[in-house]
Amino acid sequence: MNWLFINSGSGTGRFNMDYDLQLAKNYKDEEFVLRLYKWDPSCISLGANQTPNSINSELARQDNIDIVTRPTGGRAVLHAEELTYSVIYPLDFLSSAKDIYRQLNLAILKGLKIYDSRLSSFELENHQPNFAEIYKKENNDVCFAVSAKSEIKFSGKKIVGSAQRKFENVVLQHGSILCGPFHKRITHYLNLSDEKKEEIEKEIESNTIELGEILNEKIDYSRLTLSLCKGFEEHYNMTFSNSLSLPNELILTNN
Repeated sequence: MNWLFINSGSGTGRFNMDYDLQLAKNYKDEEFVLRLYKWDPSCISLGANQTPNSINSELARQDNIDIVTRPTGGRAVLHAEELTYSVIYPLDFLSSAKDIYRQLNLAILKGLKIYDSRLSSFELENHQPNFAEIYKKENNDVCFAVSAKSEIKFSGKKIVGSAQRKFENVVLQHGSILCGPFHKRITHYLNLSDEKKEEIEKEIESNTIELGEILNEKIDYSRLTLSLCKGFEEHYNMTFSNSLSLPNELILTNN
């Protein structure tokens, strides 16, 4: 297995999602890719099957917030004060998508503990909610309102939200590692009544927490990036290559 790492810095919503998608579509055999990145400007990403009319696009535009659709499922996420990861992982007869999901979260968990020993009480969610029923509800538009099985939690609250999609013989998994509270403002941009927004705000408040709140300090993104890389290396017992260059025919513009 060739283990590759990309630190692509900050990009627009379109750039970040196109980058992840092209990595999956141009996968090479026996190649594992970890990419870490941020968002500039802040961005609302919608799940692949979520309708854009759930978001007040004009209000988002006024506040300089991008809107983009993810290649993966799930619901809306406001990406701002976070470090985002994406992984390209090969599927074979020894591993299922669920197994990969769990192992990747364990690697992230190890990286978070390396970042600060106070994060040692993190744990994985053991319960799988019925998303088919949840998505039927009117207030189903926000990803961080509920945790999926194997997602990372602290004191019962979600801190990393992830989504996954299979592309033939490879899995794309990406997700948000919450560092600050700005993600909670997602309710401001939902096309819902004030009553429903307030209900969702309470759900997010009771179901999520950020690294900054836990540690009572600003997050050092550079050190967090290094810690996550080390966590992956320790969990998978490997050493990353420094970087990966996309094929020349792939043109990704950061705009």
